[in-house]
Amino acid sequence: MSRPFAGHSLCLLLALLVAAPDQGLALTCEKLNAAEVKSLRRAVEKEPDAPRALPRVHTEGTLPHQGIRDESIAAEKDWPLMRRLALLYRAGHRPEDLSRAERLLDAWAKTYRPSFNPIDETGLDAMIDAYALLQPDLDDATHSAVSAFLRKLGEGYLRQLEHNLDPSKGSWINNWTSHRVKLAALSAFALHDKAMIDRAEAQFVAQLARNIGPDGETVDFRQRDALHYVVYDLEPLLRAAVEAKTEGMDWYRLKGPQGGDLRAALDWLLPYAAGEKPHQEFVHSTVTFDAERRQAGVKGFEGTWDPALSGRLYRMAAQLDPRYASIADRLDGQDLCRKP
Repeated sequence: MSRPFAGHSLCLLLALLVAAPDQGLALTCEKLNAAEVKSLRRAVEKEPDAPRALPRVHTEGTLPHQGIRDESIAAEKDWPLMRRLALLYRAGHRPEDLSRAERLLDAWAKTYRPSFNPIDETGLDAMIDAYALLQPDLDDATHSAVSAFLRKLGEGYLRQLEHNLDPSKGSWINNWTSHRVKLAALSAFALHDKAMIDRAEAQFVAQLARNIGPDGETVDFRQRDALHYVVYDLEPLLRAAVEAKTEGMDWYRLKGPQGGDLRAALDWLLPYAAGEKPHQEFVHSTVTFDAERRQAGVKGFEGTWDPALSGRLYRMAAQLDPRYASIADRLDGQDLCRKP
């Protein structure tokens, strides 16, 4: 069966691995080189062959070892594993990489039941990437199961955004909804569904309006007094915008009715990312759970923000706006996706 190949940006998918478990990659945009393949191969060989699919995962709002947090974190390692296997298959077309990725995709599509908690599920973008990269070569049964799963996931988030949104609640205007928009948009693009894409674009613009002020300051910063959450809020919106670019659409320059847009938010954050302005994290947060995590010793919930934490954000931004290439190179130490 001939199926469309999603126009995924290889550079984007590789950038998502930078400063993550895959270290030391001298990345290019055209194809994986031998060192990159070797690094990805080491990463996938560390993981078990058997899928770890669960019907539900839950980490949001939990402290270490609470509830099913530990089991969820272990199971969620399957999601980036799928993406790494997909990248390896596209690089070398080894049947065993495709077969292993198919087993993971099929298991999660048939076992997992979306909760529509976007913090728990934001990592499913890696599963969507794997499907988008592999769909021309997936067997019919796996393709059908995963496409049905992505439709359920994407449509579910779109229905939430269109019918359940309550602007009086912080989680409907802050990073939670940025992640909702990302999952809806990536599902729509992977399915090549024009109607879903149009609905996702409308929600993308609505989130710009809700979340980003004309000066670029986000709701998340006002709520949490933390640059950690500014990055966490903007990354999913940028991810959706980069995906839109691969489909010939310019979401980067879209603006909310009050004038807020991604460029304004990135420029607002830039002096902090460049190290010109330090920031003490969470000092004036209005969220009780931030204090609980600080008291529990969870890393990152006190002290001075580390600009390197915005490296992936500006790497994605550089794919949409070359003005951010230099700060991205400085933050993640890699000169990615440059033409000679």
